[in-house]
Amino acid sequence: MTVPATVGVYGGGRMGAGIAHAFAVAGSAVTVVETEAAADAARARVEKSLAKAAEKGVEVPGTVTVVTDPAVLAGVPLVVEAVPELVDLKHSVLATITRSAPDAVIGTNTSSLSIDVLAGVLPDPSVLIGLHFFNPVPASDLVEVVVGERTSADLVARAQEWVRGLGKHAITVRDSPGFASSRLGVAIALEAMRMVEEGVASAEDIDSAMVLGYRHPVGPLRTTDIVGLDVRLAIAEHLERELGPRFAPPRLLRDKVAAGKLGRKTGEGFYEW
Repeated sequence: MTVPATVGVYGGGRMGAGIAHAFAVAGSAVTVVETEAAADAARARVEKSLAKAAEKGVEVPGTVTVVTDPAVLAGVPLVVEAVPELVDLKHSVLATITRSAPDAVIGTNTSSLSIDVLAGVLPDPSVLIGLHFFNPVPASDLVEVVVGERTSADLVARAQEWVRGLGKHAITVRDSPGFASSRLGVAIALEAMRMVEEGVASAEDIDSAMVLGYRHPVGPLRTTDIVGLDVRLAIAEHLERELGPRFAPPRLLRDKVAAGKLGRKTGEGFYEW
């Protein structure tokens, strides 16, 4: 199973840096595109991640370079878009990728947004596929391959091969709200939040029920802290619009986000970190 020799990643945040790490470990020469303001942080994020891998004895045959000029992507066969879950932002980035690397196929790292909607900005929608990586990318074994109505069958087959080349397991789903993982994962997390809100049990005990009773590796509320409460809220709001009130975010989630308690990245969410 092989990955492309060269890969572009647009966005150097937690997810983008993790995706770059995964491709570098698999042997790709990766170019990460980030803004001037965020480039140094992206570079430090990648360097720290690869250094940790080296400490654990992981070989990294590939390379990662962080740049600010998307024109450097010219000639790259695959570009993975990894910017925040905002349709307008993703549309802008996808248009930039198309101009900079007109011959590339594009993977969008979205956990809930419609592939068909995102593809609407592209001259050729068949070149876009969903590649939903999970945080933290280096440690996660799963990638959700999301197939839009106009995604080419050849691209689906290649994407599945790339995921295997990364040493990860691919599940393939059609474009639908929340796909498979977010739709189910968010439903469980929202119900867990309602249980905390209603005083049914503590966050710790609810998580223990799922970890010890159902053999989930991590409970839904601790997972929410890792993902980010703001991210969970945005996905829940999107799913509520698309699928109805069963995905309505609990008041507890809205209150924590409003208070800046976003989980691990801020030091407090449902847990203190």
